[in-house]
Amino acid sequence: MKNVLFASVSLFILMTGSASADQQQFPAKLAGQAILPANTMAPAPADAPEFLKHSGKFTTADRKRTEALGTVPGKDGARVTDLKLPFDGQAIQGFSGIKTMADGTFWTLTDNGFGSKANSSDSMLFLHQMKFDWAANKADVVKNLFLSDPNKIAPFPIVLEGTDTRYLTGADFDIESIQPVADGFWLGDEFGPYILKIDTQGHLTDVIATTLDGKPVLSPDNPLIQLPGNPAAKMPVFNLKRSGGFEGLAMSKDGAKLYGLLEGAIYKDDGQMESVDGHTAVRVIEFDVAAKKWTGRSWLYPFEDKGVSIGDFNMLDDTTALVIERDSGAGTKDKACADPKQPKPDCFEAPAELKRVYKIEFNDANAGKAVRKIGYIDLLNIQDPDNKKKAGAKEGVYDMPFVTIENVDRVDATHIIIGNDNNLPFSAGRAVDKADNNEFSLLEVGGFLNAK
Repeated sequence: MKNVLFASVSLFILMTGSASADQQQFPAKLAGQAILPANTMAPAPADAPEFLKHSGKFTTADRKRTEALGTVPGKDGARVTDLKLPFDGQAIQGFSGIKTMADGTFWTLTDNGFGSKANSSDSMLFLHQMKFDWAANKADVVKNLFLSDPNKIAPFPIVLEGTDTRYLTGADFDIESIQPVADGFWLGDEFGPYILKIDTQGHLTDVIATTLDGKPVLSPDNPLIQLPGNPAAKMPVFNLKRSGGFEGLAMSKDGAKLYGLLEGAIYKDDGQMESVDGHTAVRVIEFDVAAKKWTGRSWLYPFEDKGVSIGDFNMLDDTTALVIERDSGAGTKDKACADPKQPKPDCFEAPAELKRVYKIEFNDANAGKAVRKIGYIDLLNIQDPDNKKKAGAKEGVYDMPFVTIENVDRVDATHIIIGNDNNLPFSAGRAVDKADNNEFSLLEVGGFLNAK
């Protein structure tokens, strides 16, 4: 990445190493920042089972139960972070989708918990209404909404099946994206992958399986997949990698359609991943809200050469949207390990190289084809001439060298909000030995939002 400060939106055109030859890079300026400390906890609800009072009890490599609080170190590869599991309470972390509300607040959500279905059975699923004071650099949690299934909507046994409250956990669903509506919330799940509907009380009302071209889209974590009883039998069929479900979920401006954006590419019948011009591509799949059915329409989102995943997805108008695209790196190159094949506790094994927000276009004309990538901003090179940042060390620049950046939405005509998923207590991209805080930043990007 070039460490250059841009003064206008008349910028260079990226001609190589790109899935789209005419996409343009636009500047971004830091307008404000609010930080929620990594070690921010919420107590489980008073009516929750004792099992949920502490979280992270199954996070050792062998997933054996650990009851003693603060005895299991958080690790990012070879690096040990400064927080330890299990936690006293439920961690407010893993922010994995955000939506700007008319009252000035934002809805976001904690994802499945500790990174997998196997280790998150004591991690509660909950949504958060947030308020940010950009001048004071303060992030406040206005409300937590814990999710439950009192009406037995889930088509499989949940972890807390036999309880009265039937709270949902990170071993039931992996919620990664959010769209608030008048009667509740639509959520995108990675395990099924499913589209979920939650009412205003946090109660599950709908679980909708995913289909594309009349065929099921299945993750290996889909709870309805069963292994064969005979080792010689044909293995079960799934066509997504683990953690490949709905990382993004956008809604049309009239509320009639949802657009689920998969994190991973679908594997075709020949075993090859879907692609566009040699670039791995993931699907945007259209859903009819009133009918609660998939429409049969979809689009392909092609990754850049170093892109491996998307982070969040929100519509700007009827045909354009914001998408976060990223690599799997974390940390800065100035602290890179001398030999990436021999990672050490005091250096970054694979520093961040590609962390971007794209503006894309998809419509009737390119249905079934690739979305158009209009342009992007570089999240590793955000202008900070007024020294607004409270995190980061680069003079005049704010950067986001996190492995996962999973929150983006428009705030007004010239600003967007961006935030990381800190994967508590495992991700350490800001420093080699400290668990990342939750950094929410307000970016001035008028030229980018108006790009055609």
